[in-house]
Amino acid sequence: MTIDELTRNRSAWLRADMPMADIVISSRIRLARNVAGFPFLAKADNVQRREVYRLLRDSIDRAQVADDLTFIDLETVDEMDRQVLMERHLISKQLAESDGSRAVAFSKEETVSLMINEEDHLRMQVLRSGLQMDECWAVISRIDNAIEEHIDFAFHTRFGYLTACPTNVGTGIRVSAMLHLPALKLTGEMERAFRAAKDMHLAIRGLHGEGTEATGDLYQISNQTTLGKSEEEIISEFKHLIIPKMVEYEKRARQAMLREKSTALDDKIWRAYGLLTHARTVSTEEALFLLSHVRMGVSLGRIDSLKLEALNDLFLMIQPAHLQKLAGKKLNGEERSTARAELIRKRLTNVNTN
Repeated sequence: MTIDELTRNRSAWLRADMPMADIVISSRIRLARNVAGFPFLAKADNVQRREVYRLLRDSIDRAQVADDLTFIDLETVDEMDRQVLMERHLISKQLAESDGSRAVAFSKEETVSLMINEEDHLRMQVLRSGLQMDECWAVISRIDNAIEEHIDFAFHTRFGYLTACPTNVGTGIRVSAMLHLPALKLTGEMERAFRAAKDMHLAIRGLHGEGTEATGDLYQISNQTTLGKSEEEIISEFKHLIIPKMVEYEKRARQAMLREKSTALDDKIWRAYGLLTHARTVSTEEALFLLSHVRMGVSLGRIDSLKLEALNDLFLMIQPAHLQKLAGKKLNGEERSTARAELIRKRLTNVNTN
C-alpha cells in the first residue's frame, strides 16, 4: 500500500461500533523492545543503527507478523509522507521528526504498527476501536513472541525488558486509550479528572501523544508504571478500573448539562454545526474544537443525521498533510484552511457519504 492510497482509506480503529465508542475512540497497547548486544539509540552510531534496522526487518519478515504488512523506509520518503503516517498514528512524532536509519511496518487496516529505531530499537503497537484492551493484548503478545523467536531482546532476570526510558523497564508495556471528553472541559471538571489520573499514576497527553496539545477535547490516557506488575495486571486495571472511571466522569458531566443547561448545550452543538456547514475557511484548531461539539451532539442524540464513525474520520482527514495529499499538491496555510472548510461542508451536509 502506498501512502497516497493510505490517505483514501478509513482506519479500522476509527470505527464506532465497539464498547464505549461514544467516549472511548480507541484502545492501544505498545511494547518497547531493544536488540541484545547493541547500545540504546541515544548511544548508537550510524553503523549500529543500520545493523539494528537490518536485523529487525529480517526478523519481522521471518516472523510473518501479518500477510498484508507494508514496510516503509522513513529515510526514503519526504516530510509530508512522514507527517501523514504520524497523523494516522502509525508512527510517533519523534520518529517522524528524527533522522538516520529508521522504518515502520503496518497492516492494511492500520491496526498493527511496528516502528524501528524510534526511542527504542523496536516499538510495536496494536490499535482497536472502542474499549478493546484484551483484543489488543492477544494480537501484540502473539507478534512479540513471533519476532522474539528470531532475535534476542535485551532482558534482565531481575528487571525484565531493558528500555531507553526507565519508566518502561520491566514489561515494556504502555497501555492507552484515546478519549473524547468535551463535557468535562465545558463544565470545568477536567482538573478533577486530571487529579484523579495523577493519583492513579497515569499520563494524559494530546491527540498525537507526548508533546502534543489536547485539541478537539481528545486525550490520550496511558499508564506510567511498568515495573513490578505483569502485563495482565496492568491491562486489567486499565480496562476495569481506570477507563470506566474516566468514562463515568464524562457521562455524569454530559447528563448534568442535559438536566441543567440543555438550551445552552444545544446552542453550542448547533452553533458548531452551523459554522462548520457554512464556513469557507477554518483552521485545524478551530475545526477540531467545533467537531468536538458536533460529535458530542451526535453521541447525545441531539443530531441524528450523522454517524460517529464519519466524525472520527474527519478528525484525521482535516489534518494538514492529509489535506495536501487529497489535493495532490502542497498548500499554504490559507489554501489548507479553504480546503479543510470545503471537505467538512461536503462530509457534514451529504449524509450519504458518512
